[in-house]
Amino acid sequence: MDGARSVNGAAGTGGSARRSSAGKGEKLADWADGRLGLYGLAKANMRKVFPDHWSFMLGEICLYSFIILILTGIYLTLFFEPSGVEVVYHGSYEPLNGVVMTRAYESSLDISFDVRGGLLIRQIHHWAAVVFIAGMLIHMMRVFFTGAYRKPREVNWIFGWTLLMLGIITGLTGYSLPDDLLSGTGVRFADGAILSIPIVGTYLSMFLFGGEFPGHDIISRFFPIHVLLLPGIMLGLVVAHLILVFYHKHTQYPGPGRDQKSVVGMPFLPVYMAKAGGFFFLVFGVLTIMGGIASINPVWAFGPYRPDLVTTGAQPDWYLGFSEGLIRVMPGWEINIWGHTLIPGVLIPFSLFPLILLALGIYPFVEAWITGDKREHHILDRPRNAPVRTALGVAWLSLYGVLLIGGGNDVVATHLHLSINAITWFVRIGFFVVPVLAFLITKRFCMGLQRRDRDKVLHGRETGVIRRLPHGEFVEVHEQLPQDQLHTLTQHEQDPAYEIGPLVDANGVRRQVTLSQRVRAQLARAMFGPESRIPKPTPEEYKELTSGDHHH
Repeated sequence: MDGARSVNGAAGTGGSARRSSAGKGEKLADWADGRLGLYGLAKANMRKVFPDHWSFMLGEICLYSFIILILTGIYLTLFFEPSGVEVVYHGSYEPLNGVVMTRAYESSLDISFDVRGGLLIRQIHHWAAVVFIAGMLIHMMRVFFTGAYRKPREVNWIFGWTLLMLGIITGLTGYSLPDDLLSGTGVRFADGAILSIPIVGTYLSMFLFGGEFPGHDIISRFFPIHVLLLPGIMLGLVVAHLILVFYHKHTQYPGPGRDQKSVVGMPFLPVYMAKAGGFFFLVFGVLTIMGGIASINPVWAFGPYRPDLVTTGAQPDWYLGFSEGLIRVMPGWEINIWGHTLIPGVLIPFSLFPLILLALGIYPFVEAWITGDKREHHILDRPRNAPVRTALGVAWLSLYGVLLIGGGNDVVATHLHLSINAITWFVRIGFFVVPVLAFLITKRFCMGLQRRDRDKVLHGRETGVIRRLPHGEFVEVHEQLPQDQLHTLTQHEQDPAYEIGPLVDANGVRRQVTLSQRVRAQLARAMFGPESRIPKPTPEEYKELTSGDHHH
């Protein structure tokens, strides 16, 4: 017992010596680890491997733009006054001296002309918002076209889609705060859409604006929504999104050594962290340059909002031009029923806007139902190997582009010297025709690329060398592809599409087939059937064509 005590005592003495010689940082780390378990958490995640591909930086651009939005927004909040109280302007911008305006608009002018660095921060903030939403949309398209939303990442897709929707709403509330003539026109547009809702539209408008439009409460109500509520929800979603990325491990493009269980790439610490840190400052620098040299939302040029005025060429930011295009090109229909006026010319486009975005949000679940696939997927699809999905995505984007033209039909008409009526009719027809054409053309391109991949696998790469055979025939020499390229071109799965099967069983009893099963079988055949993919080469075909005299 004495020996044991002496050994323990010696060990304790040594431990005390080590603790006494430890630095302050090590002591702080030991203290935190003893209470928070940070060492185990860091050990499990800091060496996590992330694949390296340029398209993965799209998500980082979204994250860094969001951080920059928060930082610049905090600065602007210190000087902005969200008040609808009317004042007479006497400030640095001479053309507006003596003009009646709200305190919100006056404080926006003060930030732009009197606060040190205020105009630069305002413009960085606005550009960051534009880049943030553009980055989210492009990032989601990358996820969509490569099938990265499949199990187990459906929840993360919903998080991203919700962030996109909240980003659009946050942008609307944000550029409405200065209360200039352009933003006031946008709020008036939103009020008209709300008023078109049958029965409850008037009540919703009165509740939102605190009375008849424009009221005096809308700015003070938008302010906490813009700076507190929506950013708080988005911050929580961003954190949850990143946690799931860590938990599920990152998707990767097909290639040698990459499968559903292993990831090829660089560790999170120190390689990925160093690259991410440098990329953050690069994004910040680009946004600063844009804010310094490219004017955006010059509120002083528009003047304060007045309900009886509309600015010439009034355009929202690009991400809301889609919704405005729907309303601008819709015929001005009105229906009178029992003394009530319904305005489908506004209500239908107002309803279509969220429905078109909703189609993007629910697609992963629709595809999972059609395929019945319950497996986990960590290897990305090449877009050409999913022709229908790729064509649907391009059709959706083409619809967005057509409606964006409709949202700026007046600007397009004046700049290109075209008839605004011709542009409006082009958008009305293009709404139905362009997505269909985009779908058919994209699908055909994808099928052609699949055929080219099959030919490259079986016959090799064209070398440009022409050889004459003994009997006089001229042939081009092909070079077999290396194994890594062969793997990339043939690793994708081609499972048979879902089928209902025989309607009569072995005993001659007719099976009951539901409408849901019939719809699922039709969709599965259209999306994953023989007409939607080119069979990839089998090992037997490859061996037969690459052996002996079959391969030139």
